[in-house]
Amino acid sequence: MKRPAPPPPRSPRRARPTLIVPSILAADFGHLADQVAAAEEAGADRFQVDIMDGHFVPNLSMGPMFVATLRRLTRLPIEAHLMTARPQDWIRAAADAGADWIIAHAEATSFLDRIVTSITDAGARPAVALNPATPLCLLDEILPRVGMVLQMTVDPGWGGQRFLDHVLDKLRRLRALIDSRGMTCEIEIDGGVETDTIGAAAMAGANIFVAGSAVFSHPGGPAAGLAGLRAVLNGQRRARNRR
Repeated sequence: MKRPAPPPPRSPRRARPTLIVPSILAADFGHLADQVAAAEEAGADRFQVDIMDGHFVPNLSMGPMFVATLRRLTRLPIEAHLMTARPQDWIRAAADAGADWIIAHAEATSFLDRIVTSITDAGARPAVALNPATPLCLLDEILPRVGMVLQMTVDPGWGGQRFLDHVLDKLRRLRALIDSRGMTCEIEIDGGVETDTIGAAAMAGANIFVAGSAVFSHPGGPAAGLAGLRAVLNGQRRARNRR
């Protein structure tokens, strides 16, 4: 009796770049140029600017003019994270100021498709952010049109918060969803990223990590902070390669 042919081998999961993105919210604004230069020299992959309007989140922080300031200080890509109640009011200004990526929260709009289109039309790359308790089903229709999902690992609004461990399961489900559809979408996390949390998040499927206090508040300075985070990620990669 002829044996059935074995099933075709599964395609390996595409190796995605592992990026560390310092959050300018945690920087010392009195020495911003020095801190940005130190982070860039130490291997930062890009920078994030948190734009908060005091409505979507209680805090009020940097606007597009800060993106323009940062653009003059670095050639690295810049993310503008819109923690705003009306993201449509900030897209053009953030793009014109030099943002390469613009991230809008799914919770902030009933017209996410229009927001993504507006970001693309403004010349930036679109990404969608989700708060910890927001269900992944909000991404079902928009996922093919964005290059990145930012999964918050704290409730947004302030730096220095504790990483929410229960979001790890959500990250695993998000990675499985993206891989099952054969998409190239990246997964970024933001909130509580430290040397003792970044490894678990990477194992759960994240490949881009926004870090504020771990970089700019490190006792050894931004270079030491970045080196510590990178060492954890590199150690995981070597362990996977030995298997």
